[in-house]
Amino acid sequence: MRFMKLAIALVTLGVMLGGVTARAAENTIKVGILHSLSGTMAISETTLKDAMLMFIDEQNKRGGLLGQKLEAVVVDPASDWPMFAEKARALLTQDKVAAVFGCWTSVSRKSVLPVFEEANGLLFYPVQYEGQESSRNVIYTGAAPNQQAIPAVDYLLKEMGIKRFVLAGTDYVFPRTANKIVEAYLLRQGVAQDDIMINYTPFGYADWQSIVADIKRFGSAGRKTAVISTINGDANVPFYKELVNQGITADLIPVMAFSVGEEELSGIDTRPLAGHLAAWNYFMSVETPENEAFIEKWHAFVNDPKRVTNDPMEAHYIGFNLWVKAVEKARSTDVDDVLKAIVGLEVPNLTGGKARLLPNHHITKPVFIGEITEEGQFQVVWQTPGEIPGDAWSDYLPESQDLEADWTAPLNCGNYNLKTKTCGGSGN
Repeated sequence: MRFMKLAIALVTLGVMLGGVTARAAENTIKVGILHSLSGTMAISETTLKDAMLMFIDEQNKRGGLLGQKLEAVVVDPASDWPMFAEKARALLTQDKVAAVFGCWTSVSRKSVLPVFEEANGLLFYPVQYEGQESSRNVIYTGAAPNQQAIPAVDYLLKEMGIKRFVLAGTDYVFPRTANKIVEAYLLRQGVAQDDIMINYTPFGYADWQSIVADIKRFGSAGRKTAVISTINGDANVPFYKELVNQGITADLIPVMAFSVGEEELSGIDTRPLAGHLAAWNYFMSVETPENEAFIEKWHAFVNDPKRVTNDPMEAHYIGFNLWVKAVEKARSTDVDDVLKAIVGLEVPNLTGGKARLLPNHHITKPVFIGEITEEGQFQVVWQTPGEIPGDAWSDYLPESQDLEADWTAPLNCGNYNLKTKTCGGSGN
């Protein structure tokens, strides 16, 4: 009898403890992290996973959110675009995450977009992109073309006197659409079609000898030439090495990169690359109290004083803080409640200003042009006087020049046609 009572007591205690454990596990807010930790994009995306873990850790040390701890759910889509959709669906339907921070390439974002819209999930996308999109279920914290590509082209035209342009990109959505916008803008600025050379290569491309030779020949026509690079991922390493091999310096043919930041440079000998350029909305070298504090926290978190910071990290910093502020305002992690609360909110950026979320689900951002230094950093050589509002739809393409995105009442539309006064027919 004593044995039976003891057994019953142990079973009852086990059930009670199991219930406590279950309730403890449920008493967290899950946050999805959807970044490639392997494959060609791991060179860029692994740092973003680490940054998100730092932000979540800091928030938990401040007491969590709505009285609950945040729990990171990390997955690796392995630079495989269909797998991004699979992992996103699992995060939303199985893990029940409140929000997802992730993707780098536009093809990965396009892959997951139907999943987020179908499951009514919320994605914070941190990388500069081609625009031509505004989804109710995506917060775009990276730059739209008017916050990176157009200011960079203006700098090359007006400050450097460039006359010929090579548009070199990886063969997927972002480079092709961004270059379409850049080409249209260049033609509008009076650049001749014959003075524009366009080339695309696959992800992970390594054999740059003939392409760089073509670039060198194109730039030898006696008119000042520049490369606008939308080459992504680890293909940048052999690309820059081949520039050096063929003697292409920044004085001869400067490269203006849209997808090369501090993280990508950390794997390259930058001494022969000094003077080449990049356009971003943040550089690690920007001297502000906010940035200095951020870098100090980052180095402490990763226990490595040599780890760099970069633009997409700042975009995640902004996106995460916007989400936290919206959840606190809504007193809920429900996606519909958060989306109602988030438009119009402002949070500090790391360059001394404020990022405000606009009705088109893009944010306000400053623009910086930086020169590569021998130390592997960027020296800022030009910047906008303030923040520029992100434009979802390019004014330089006929199919989008009349479109506007506004996810607030009464429009609630990502592609409202100002002429026909209708919603739909292009994009999201």
